[in-house]
Amino acid sequence: MRTSGSLSSILLPWCVLVLSAGCVLAQSLGPQPLPMPAPIAAPRDIPYLAAIRLNVDATDLERHIFRVRETIPVRAGESLVLLYPQWLPGNHSPSGRVDKLAGLMIYANGARIEWVRDPVDVFAFHVAAPASATTLDVAFQFVSPVDNNEGRIVMTPDMLNLQWNAVTLYPAGYFARQIMMEPSVRLPDGWQFATALETASTNDSLTTFKPVSLDTLVDSPIFAGRYFTRLDLDPGGVAPVHLDIIADRADLLEMKPEQLKAHRALVQQAYKLYGSHHYNHYDILLALTDHMGGIGLEHHQSSENGTVPTYFTEWDKNADVRDLLAHEFTHSWNGKFRRPADLWTPNFNVPMRDSLLWVYEGQTQYWGFVLAARAGLLTKQQTLDALASTAAAYDHRVGREWRALQDTTNDPIAAMRRALPWRSWERSEDYYSEGQLMWLDVDTLIREKSGDRRSLDDFAKAFFGVSDGSFVPSTYLFEDVVKALNSVQSYDWETFLRARLGGHGPGAPLDGVTRGGYRLVYTETPSDYFKGSETRRKVTDLTYSLGMVIAAEGRLNDVLWEGPAYKKGMTIGTQIIAVNGTAFDIDRLKRAVQDAKQNGAVIELLVKNGDRFRTIAFDYHDGLRYPHLERDGSGPARLDQILTARN
Repeated sequence: MRTSGSLSSILLPWCVLVLSAGCVLAQSLGPQPLPMPAPIAAPRDIPYLAAIRLNVDATDLERHIFRVRETIPVRAGESLVLLYPQWLPGNHSPSGRVDKLAGLMIYANGARIEWVRDPVDVFAFHVAAPASATTLDVAFQFVSPVDNNEGRIVMTPDMLNLQWNAVTLYPAGYFARQIMMEPSVRLPDGWQFATALETASTNDSLTTFKPVSLDTLVDSPIFAGRYFTRLDLDPGGVAPVHLDIIADRADLLEMKPEQLKAHRALVQQAYKLYGSHHYNHYDILLALTDHMGGIGLEHHQSSENGTVPTYFTEWDKNADVRDLLAHEFTHSWNGKFRRPADLWTPNFNVPMRDSLLWVYEGQTQYWGFVLAARAGLLTKQQTLDALASTAAAYDHRVGREWRALQDTTNDPIAAMRRALPWRSWERSEDYYSEGQLMWLDVDTLIREKSGDRRSLDDFAKAFFGVSDGSFVPSTYLFEDVVKALNSVQSYDWETFLRARLGGHGPGAPLDGVTRGGYRLVYTETPSDYFKGSETRRKVTDLTYSLGMVIAAEGRLNDVLWEGPAYKKGMTIGTQIIAVNGTAFDIDRLKRAVQDAKQNGAVIELLVKNGDRFRTIAFDYHDGLRYPHLERDGSGPARLDQILTARN
């Protein structure tokens, strides 16, 4: 507080005289920070000395070990820093597994030389090249997880997923596009593989690929396996598109003609939407497995997709996973070609910023379901049921009260997909599915304002479909999104988007559902889509009744913040032992919920947390509640129009 001619101005010199000696003494007694080490060289957009040779031996299936050898050109007598990729495209986070790098040995002219890890950046290794050395020979292992609690399994006796970022060290100080790589891989005998890389030669089980830049290499993973098939999804097309499938068993590769037709339709519906392509060829890599870890990861000319082994053979039971390929294929346009300016980085050790993931992932989530419906991978009803599940989830996402959608774009960095005890309150990567609802809102609003003459399809073609055939990423800012929307339909899109990104509810942004001609309702019977999702996840989802999701042995694996179970002190891990005095089973619990609605009875549960037992009485009488979308006849069925295949 400032004063004029006050007592404080008179006393201040006295205070300084009396206290200054003590203040100086206090400061000098405490520790002071050591200076930070010299910064690692920032990347420059200039070519590296020469190509780096990289060989990976991926044959140690039992131990899940990838053995790596690199030959890195160097300037004699100069020191350099080798980087292990930290910030991974598609992960949007510093999730590189440097902890899995082991056995690092570096040689020059046959003699071993020592390396020193940077004391601040643990992904950086300092090496001094001897005066006579022109190359360094580097050897190490990527000791990939052998158990799920160590991370995603990427190698099994029957298949593997080689991600080049996991098996590469590269020199600091250069853009990744300026470092040329000469990669090769040795696979188990008899295995087949697929990748966006182009083969230079094959000698028995060793395949050498044509030289590519480091950024292209990291963007071109390999799926390989004992049981493999390759299908042409665009016969005669200008740019070949293939579905490359590996499976745990040969019989899982069997596909019906109508299933192949739907996957081929996905390519055509994407072309009708975007009016372009941004690849020479595209490979949809698909693993059907219970043993290798699941994945959905986008690349410019391919995508990594891991799903249930019965994807084809039990088609009707797996609707809730059939948007995956459409989502990742869409990323070739949205995410890999058009990319947020703050998310693009010159190499894999420069931090990413995720502020526009509500476009990158949110609109991709929207188009993933729309394209799946238009292609026939999902029926219209399955897509409506999926949207109902999303709408209900976010209508109960009470964390919107304190945390805006925009802030969830920080989650890949802040949370890195760790398990959460209170997802509905803490929020997670909600830019995906709340983003989907937001873009439905945009689509239906464009349709309404234009008299149904224009739609988000026009935005997709204008924004993502430019520069047909170009591979060079085209970056954008928030203002570019607003400008492109206004080119389709004049409106105050900046205010609209800011309100959706910064809003706090209450409830989910469901204007798109309403404007689409539907409303969210709850009934006592789950949709087939909802039941299929429960079966695949091996849970019973009572989120919208008792406020909990029940997994094996009656243990809860999710609890709705401020829902009935929450108010009774139940948490993730609580185990239900008995229902109304009788041993727990899920049908008994459901009947108790239904009976309580009919006769007003209290539902009594015996539960266990750790070694503590207690009895809980639920005074709940609203019955079982499952989300559905119900046609609202007051307006046009715009959702039906959105999901209809384009001719």
